[in-house]
Amino acid sequence: MSDLPEFSPVIGPLCTHDKGTADADFHLPLCRGLVPLCMDSQLDYWGAKALLEWHIELGVTEAICDAPINRYDLAEKTPKPQAGSSKGAQTPPRAPLQMDPVAEAKRAANSAQSLDQLRAALQDFEHCDLKHGARNLVFCDGQPGARVMVIGEAPGRDEDLAGRPFVGRAGQLLDKMLAAIDLKRSENVYITNVLPWRPPQNRDPLPVEIAMMVPFLERHVALAKPDVLVVVGNVSCQATLGQRGITRLRGTWTEAWDKPVMPMVHPAYLLRQPHAKREAWADLLEIKARLLSQS
Repeated sequence: MSDLPEFSPVIGPLCTHDKGTADADFHLPLCRGLVPLCMDSQLDYWGAKALLEWHIELGVTEAICDAPINRYDLAEKTPKPQAGSSKGAQTPPRAPLQMDPVAEAKRAANSAQSLDQLRAALQDFEHCDLKHGARNLVFCDGQPGARVMVIGEAPGRDEDLAGRPFVGRAGQLLDKMLAAIDLKRSENVYITNVLPWRPPQNRDPLPVEIAMMVPFLERHVALAKPDVLVVVGNVSCQATLGQRGITRLRGTWTEAWDKPVMPMVHPAYLLRQPHAKREAWADLLEIKARLLSQS
């Protein structure tokens, strides 16, 4: 008999039980369901080699167990949990608690008892993404306790670099406008913004960003104690009055947080639309008359 295992075109590789004895050849399939069918439990070298090559041809790449496992029998023997039984049931994980950034802002703002503490509370507030893209916190400029408090929208590039509001071209125009009615930020004007951090690319603040800053702004007004609020631009009107449409709102006295409010167009708008300076001058005269009547 040949030293190589015999192959049948019908049943595949064959195993020889006793090599060298012709009448002991058994033409049995070498593997059926991954279990060799031989008359004894030991495979010789050639049978094992043929079995391994056959497994490789089938695509087997890894041997996991020493003995084959019938997964169908295993599934039938595994007890299934009875309907309605809580034994072994896993408790679903609890959903993480949702944090309300506006509520956190109110808590932080109300805890401040001075302007310095309010600045520190804003500096520690981590729920506004604008903070992470800005260079500086732009908190205020001018004289705390002044009769007039100007509320702008958000810092631009110049304000972000300087850490003070209204220091660019719009700020220079604002200073000239205030000087026309005998007001000066170094003496009798206090200035802040709705947002203390510059939005990327000077985009409009998002509603959620405005909502987070309103508690800080309201507390800022309460601590600064001005007689009159001057809100410039749509964002300032939305934050203080809950309305937009500055060209419609401007020039008419209203009220917010128990303070008289005069809405005005933003100085940056006047730089783009010089023809609107006539209306802005009328608004400034209204502010001057109000201050005189309260003095």
